[in-house]
Amino acid sequence: MTVRNIAEAKAHAKSLRGALAAAGTVLGHAQALELVARQNGARDWNTLSARLAQANPFSFHVRQRVQGRYLGQPFKGEITALSSSGTFYSVTVRFDEPVDTVTFDSFSNMRRIVKSMVDTTGNSVRKTSDGAPHLTLSALGS
Repeated sequence: MTVRNIAEAKAHAKSLRGALAAAGTVLGHAQALELVARQNGARDWNTLSARLAQANPFSFHVRQRVQGRYLGQPFKGEITALSSSGTFYSVTVRFDEPVDTVTFDSFSNMRRIVKSMVDTTGNSVRKTSDGAPHLTLSALGS
């Protein structure tokens, strides 16, 4: 199996650990990453990780804690689904607290989960009327 990004490599390492554990061989996470690196023609995990980061600058993954803005409102949450669609990514984010998508004082529309197409920088393809991305993502703490 050839991995296309860091998230796939990590998922492959996790799967490898599980399969080996079921067969009675205990393997640490770092050891599994090293095996995945060698399976993909790299000398070690650091080499594979650097190669994948250069080839694909999209650095988000499922279950990653993120922060950002949705329709201008700040949020913190977790990526619950992620898939590649050519040069863009379909990402689903579950907010820790519901986000009000309406800026009027007279009513609210709260959203807890949002799905969006984003580019490699974490900005949604769709924009508001003033040109701002509907969704902006960054890793929590960055």
